Formats: sequence, C-alpha cells, structure tokens
Amino acid sequence: KFPEGQDLLYKCSAPISATGGVTTLKGNLAPEGAIVKVAGIAEEALKFTGPARCFDCEEDAFAAVEKRDYKEGDVIVIRYEGPKGGPGMREMLQTTAAIYGQGLGEKVALITDGRFSGGTRGLCIGHVGPEAAEAGPIALIEDGDTISIDAKNGDLSVALSEDELAARRLKWQARNNNYNSGTLYKYSKQVGPAYKGAVTHPGGKAETQAYASL
Repeated sequence: KFPEGQDLLYKCSAPISATGGVTTLKGNLAPEGAIVKVAGIAEEALKFTGPARCFDCEEDAFAAVEKRDYKEGDVIVIRYEGPKGGPGMREMLQTTAAIYGQGLGEKVALITDGRFSGGTRGLCIGHVGPEAAEAGPIALIEDGDTISIDAKNGDLSVALSEDELAARRLKWQARNNNYNSGTLYKYSKQVGPAYKGAVTHPGGKAETQAYASL
C-alpha cells in the first residue's frame, strides 16, 4: 500500500517533475541535440533570450568573465570544446563558477559544445551538437546574434535563416587547437559525436571478425 501523507516518495502519476533533473533541447542551433540540468531552476527561468557573446575556448571566456567583459542578459557561448574540438570535451565549471561568484549566475545563460559537471548551477546548456569543430551551427553564430532557450519545451535556436547559416558555413574555417600530433591528435580524428557517446569506434555491430575472450 502506498504511504499517503508524506512528501518523500511520489507516485509516477504525480511526479515532482515531468522531465526529471535533465532534459534535452533541439533546434536550428542544436540539430543533434543538447542537454540542460533543469533541477533547481525556477520554472520562470527556463526560458531565456539574449545576444550571443562568443568565445572559441574556455580560457578566453574565463578571461572575459574575470574582467567582467560581459553583461546581464548575454548568452555566453563557449565553443570548440567538444569531443573533437577540445579535444576531449572538457568540463566548463570554471567559467560558470566565476559568473556565480560575481552574482550574475541567474542573469546570463551559457551554451557550449563541451560539458558540465553535476555541480553546475543556472541555465547552462552543454553537449550542443554538431560541435563547432564539425562546422555545427554553434561555430557559425556571431556576437550579437539572438539566441533563444526554452528548456521547458525543449528548444535551442538562433534567429538566423537557413540561407544565412549556409552562407556563413561557406566562409567557416576550423579553429586550430594545440594538438597536431600524438595521441590527442589521433583521438580528435577518430572520436564520434557526443550524442553517440563520443566513442572512437563504430561498435561491435561493425565487426566482421571477432575473437572470444581468453
């Protein structure tokens, strides 16, 4: 018998949240999807629209935050930090922690093709795909472009037409990272997208010859 008169256990028919603590976003800025931790965010804060403030690595974003070179209402974009671009999909906690330390954690949003830890607070969207290193839309946006986030209905979009995105893609050049040889270079050439697990192999279904483990 289900224990009534308590607020520890909830029935599936009446959950605390319809989506759980993490939800998925899609849109013309994230055709492959993105994820956001909605746990702890007030419902009225799940929607955010503002101008893009773009950075091509976390270090540049952190330096700007240290100098307070951003403003309330901005959507801070940290790109080229995905599986290929990083390479390795680093955690963006340093920048978000600094923003909260300045008291603007609830006043800005942040999107990245990198990732976040469970300790991140605020409207922070990670795993945006395709990533910037693959010429995903996140690589094509510019400072001032209007980005709209709707974590309630699962949308992440930029106010640009498909024609404009296509024109920018023709002029796009990938950012050079610091790994042009060695293991991380090989990793960046082999790793797949975040939404497929960021793995460096196609999986067992692709094997044509397999050996039993001894």
